[in-house]
Amino acid sequence: MAPLQPKLILLFSGKRKSGKDYVTDLIHERLSSHLCCILRLSEPLKSQYAQDHGLDFEQLLSAGQYKEKYRADMIQWGESKRQQDPGFFCRLAIRNASQPVWIVSDCRRMSDLQWFWREYPQQCVSVRVEASEGTRAQRGWRFTAGVDDAESECGLDQGVSFDWTVINDGDDALLEGQVERLVSLAKERSQ
Repeated sequence: MAPLQPKLILLFSGKRKSGKDYVTDLIHERLSSHLCCILRLSEPLKSQYAQDHGLDFEQLLSAGQYKEKYRADMIQWGESKRQQDPGFFCRLAIRNASQPVWIVSDCRRMSDLQWFWREYPQQCVSVRVEASEGTRAQRGWRFTAGVDDAESECGLDQGVSFDWTVINDGDDALLEGQVERLVSLAKERSQ
């Protein structure tokens, strides 16, 4: 079954520990599950990777060491799948979406953005979540070779003019204002 046509798709990207999930969860809470859904491109990737490699899917979804142990190999495996079919994980992620607002919480590559822009040219708004390296380190980030210098982390660092930038560097008042503007946009577009 094809998903319903959304009225707005918020395409989020940002570095590890920038707070993409935190920001998208805030927006989702304020809009409700009736109005919007969070789509994670990493979920179908992790599900298929776990199935193909006999691993625990739930642990791959967590933020723990289990996922970190397999992260580099999972990235390479995902890149191979994307080279064969750039929209593979995007199509899997949207297959059950029925709300008028979609929040894609983890766009990591230009091919992710391009697929949504091509399939839904009028509905897409790209959002970059940014936090300093110091703030990210406080949240548990440590540079990992093969991960933080891979396309999955750096593919959208250049060459994209984001429609919105959310600064998530510890200033709660600033973050609140930015989140409220995105919530207002979603409410306006969903009517």
